[in-house]
Amino acid sequence: MNVTTSSSSQRFWQGAVHILPLCLAVLPWGVLAGSMAVSQGFTPLQSIGLSVFVFAGAAQLVTISMVAAGSGFVAICLTILVITAQHLLYALIMREHVANLPLKQRLPIGFLLTDELFALSVGKRLYSFAYLMGAGLCFYLAWIAFTVIGVVLAASVPNLADYHLDFSIVATFIAIVVPMIQRISTLVGVLVSLTLSLLLTSLAVSGAIVLAGLLGMLCAVAVARWRGEPQ
Repeated sequence: MNVTTSSSSQRFWQGAVHILPLCLAVLPWGVLAGSMAVSQGFTPLQSIGLSVFVFAGAAQLVTISMVAAGSGFVAICLTILVITAQHLLYALIMREHVANLPLKQRLPIGFLLTDELFALSVGKRLYSFAYLMGAGLCFYLAWIAFTVIGVVLAASVPNLADYHLDFSIVATFIAIVVPMIQRISTLVGVLVSLTLSLLLTSLAVSGAIVLAGLLGMLCAVAVARWRGEPQ
């Protein structure tokens, strides 16, 4: 084995190890996705297929609910497009770091690009193909495995959704966001978004979460410019 191959192998396994804590954090979320799909009439194979081909927790849960409610294909696609729109921003941010890679390497990175992989790679400033594939593939396989567990448990544990496994969604994003708070402007943005999301949701304001996020980002930008923080 030459030095280049050895180095790539090390970065691959480094990425896999680094993302393991986030894999464990989404275990309840994956179980919920699998069990919820089965409880809403999906076959076990269809339930697992959602994780294999869609590979987006929030999008899967919304898809399951909308299919169960009889929503049309176009409506589901448009809803999922809005829910996962942040991935376009992730791709634009990472573009400069992976633009030199061939298309056959960029495409799998694009498929595996989740909130967790983006936060991990940006936080550690590691963008090599081997590292991204190690982390992304590890998370992908873990998500499928957790879905399978949910499918199996759905048959033996009734009303699994009543155990509030969806709290893992909140816990996961806390684990992602907190390590990235390294500037005052970022802290302000997070606090404003959190406060407004709670306030606007309690007031039953339509699009409360989206509105809170946008206002939080605007506040973060304003504070960054006021303090002269580097971009």
